[in-house]
Amino acid sequence: MKKTKFYGLLAVVALGVFSVVLIAADHIDSPAVAGTAVDIADLYAFEGSNPDNTVFIATIQGPLTPGAVTENAIFDENVLIEFNIDNTGDFVEDLVIQAIRRDSVMYFFGPYAPAEVGMNSTINRDNLAGQVEISGIDETITSNNNGMSFYAGPRRDAFYFDFNQFNLVVSGAAAPEGFLPSGQASDFFVGLNVMAVVVEVPNSMLGTAPAHVAGAVGINGLPDAYNVWVTTKRKQ
Repeated sequence: MKKTKFYGLLAVVALGVFSVVLIAADHIDSPAVAGTAVDIADLYAFEGSNPDNTVFIATIQGPLTPGAVTENAIFDENVLIEFNIDNTGDFVEDLVIQAIRRDSVMYFFGPYAPAEVGMNSTINRDNLAGQVEISGIDETITSNNNGMSFYAGPRRDAFYFDFNQFNLVVSGAAAPEGFLPSGQASDFFVGLNVMAVVVEVPNSMLGTAPAHVAGAVGINGLPDAYNVWVTTKRKQ
């Protein structure tokens, strides 16, 4: 059983609820990670087109102009992307789904119980779930294996934010009017890309979801929910 050790650099946290899309956004981090394969942009977790499946999406390294996405090497072979899933309600990962690039292929492992929790991880290569050729600019390649589906490559950034007005607000130049109404706001991210890693998983592989943290039936009557977060970890 071959294992590789990785050490965590950062994390984005979100609550994955089946009936809605849950998003955590964190574009453009500190200079130590900005523009690199460890810089997480968004995390999405939502019910698949098959209601018995859950889709997990991590986007990294945004924002990128389409012309900047020219090489598969934009996914770093030394960076592990890890979806963490808590199915007991204690906010500690019970299962992980891991993705890492080798040459032009993204390999996926899990879901399985991790040997370690927290910011350090190992890959148990006996738990290979599937693999997919990394997509280029003009093509979308997906693969399926044992009920799971996979994708890795550039996608349009779905995040909406008037970044220019935000800068004016922060500098005081837009005080006191603040942010613009939706009809006047400008989406800074329109036409920009991120690198996306996508995996769709049958819920039967994820275990029974715990009660929502807000109560037995959750917020606005939402059902039980997994707690989901994503981390990027560099090989040491």
